[in-house]
Amino acid sequence: MYRPILATLGFILSRDKKSVLLIHRNKRSDDEHLGKYNGLGGKMEAGEDVLACLKREIYEEAGIHCTETELRGTISWPGFGKNGENWFGFIFLVNGYQGEPQATNAEGDLHWKLISDLGSLPMWEGDKYFLPMVFDGNPMPFHGHMVYADGHPVSWNYSRGQLSLQ
Repeated sequence: MYRPILATLGFILSRDKKSVLLIHRNKRSDDEHLGKYNGLGGKMEAGEDVLACLKREIYEEAGIHCTETELRGTISWPGFGKNGENWFGFIFLVNGYQGEPQATNAEGDLHWKLISDLGSLPMWEGDKYFLPMVFDGNPMPFHGHMVYADGHPVSWNYSRGQLSLQ
């Protein structure tokens, strides 16, 4: 039976839309993400919907309030967790926010990085498969399935749904 950990992952655009706010996970030696850059987000709590989770996590991690969000896609990550846990993520683009992001939090330092430079940063190996779709402007969300084994992706497939205006 598939019972994944549900989580959100948000990519916050700069006001000029050329950069994205990332966390450099560099604070905890026991962090499975240590040394990697990533979007902001985390596990859903009981009683939360995905948008409430995203907003809470971004406020906790960056000290800002999301005012405009866009669901870009979903990804099922079987085997992704430290002990082979399954994860299911809701991937968001944050196009607007209030406040100024803090420089650091308990997990790492926050940095604005050019979207065009993301491929050169230390990130999860599988991020290269879906990150282009987060920023491509296509209105259709993607839905991916990325199997992980021993910390590496072993397969990737996705589909993009039809946009339906009713």
